[in-house]
Amino acid sequence: MRLRPALTPIRRRCVVPVVLTASAALALAGCAASSPPPPASSAPAAVSSSPAESPVESASPEAPSDASPLSGLPGGAGKPVLVVKFDNTPFAQPHTGLKYADIVYVEEVEWGLTRLAAVFSTTLPKTVGPVRSARISDIELLAQFGKPAFAYSGSQHKLMPLLAKASLFDVSGDKGIKGYFRDHSRRAPYDFFGHPSVLLARAPKASAAQDIGFTFSEEAPAGGRPVKVAVVPYPDSQAKYVWNPKLGVFDVWLNKKPARATEGGVQHAATVVLQYVAQSDSGFGDRYGGRTPMLKTVGTGKAWILRDGRAYPVTWSRPVATGGTTFTGPDGQIVPFKPGQVWVTLVNSKAKATVS
Repeated sequence: MRLRPALTPIRRRCVVPVVLTASAALALAGCAASSPPPPASSAPAAVSSSPAESPVESASPEAPSDASPLSGLPGGAGKPVLVVKFDNTPFAQPHTGLKYADIVYVEEVEWGLTRLAAVFSTTLPKTVGPVRSARISDIELLAQFGKPAFAYSGSQHKLMPLLAKASLFDVSGDKGIKGYFRDHSRRAPYDFFGHPSVLLARAPKASAAQDIGFTFSEEAPAGGRPVKVAVVPYPDSQAKYVWNPKLGVFDVWLNKKPARATEGGVQHAATVVLQYVAQSDSGFGDRYGGRTPMLKTVGTGKAWILRDGRAYPVTWSRPVATGGTTFTGPDGQIVPFKPGQVWVTLVNSKAKATVS
């Protein structure tokens, strides 16, 4: 691996400084706070705050050879990918195992509620849950990971043929109970949990973590502007990210409350992406008349990248489903993420997020 000029777009996706300056040392300290502990066993809508137009520079030093292309964390290269669908109603908390994910996607579903698609590779927790059902938007979203293992609790009957044809290994409850169990301390349907290692074993040929367009750097890029809070409203849900200067990460709030973790404390994000996507009726729905939105993650649009207490206006681009998503600043340079867990919040392009 070789160094590249600072103003040249980075094509390697994980970027960590080799020589530590004082500022880099502080950045590393912030990253350490955001790293999870070891496991126990398409037109954009306007944002209510005007984004800064300062140019954004890309960092260039080399990355460790074992860095994950999904989170930038060491030890993740070459490991298989497991995607788990989590419930995201107030009854789902505290979430179990979520803090170990490399990436967490927030997706709108029926009735303006949201669910989470968590991508695990670098670290597998002992247990994850509550696990819930798949949606049509998951198929396009997961295609960028090659052919990952996909764990979920079930799906609509007419969605099953599409999931069967999709680029994924189906390790759902529909395909067998191995790796799943009921947590009787929780009420149904929020009691369905899984063991990631067993679920991955059901998909021995699951794709290893690969480049999905993300770039990482310990050093925050130039430009952007300070941010303390970002709020994404949904018709009957909310995602909020609050800058925590002491830890150097964002505290995650879901449904207007801190997102609690079974392992203790709240969920944290090293990097938050607010990605505006085109949204339409998918033709699917629930038995009570709720309509399932289709979230288009292939295409282009506007987004915000939040890291190190700053907000950067960017343009996202994902030309094909099998390719990754790049995020470029106003000057055309790729904006790197902070190594650690990434929360990608998919925002209806007709809605408004608040970045302040």
